[in-house]
Amino acid sequence: MKANQSKSKKKASSETKSKKTNKIKKVSKANAAKVQSAKAKTVKERPSVKKQEQSLKLLQGVVISDKMDKTLVVETSRIKIHPVYKKRYRVNKKYKVHDPENKFKKSDQVVFHPCRPISKDKKWQVLYQ
Repeated sequence: MKANQSKSKKKASSETKSKKTNKIKKVSKANAAKVQSAKAKTVKERPSVKKQEQSLKLLQGVVISDKMDKTLVVETSRIKIHPVYKKRYRVNKKYKVHDPENKFKKSDQVVFHPCRPISKDKKWQVLYQ
């Protein structure tokens, strides 16, 4: 008698497990359809390479050091407004910029854009015009 009860309990527990897995499968199939439709939208909306080049973040600055080989240190400055006192002040930032031709010298104005990381600090490249 006990053996029959344990078998019936095992059957009941296996049925509930299969019901749960069916629910999970149904949900995952619905999510899969959503993900596929989202991927299709993103593929269609991706800009071409030319549009990406146009939308580069171009920065402009002054070369303050050219002592390294194929590397410049460029300082950019911008004006920032204090959030409380509304006073304007200048903020300077230095970037290490890749210059493969060693074309620019100290105190030259340069325009540069982001690129793949070339070294630990060098993630920018000079834009030759």
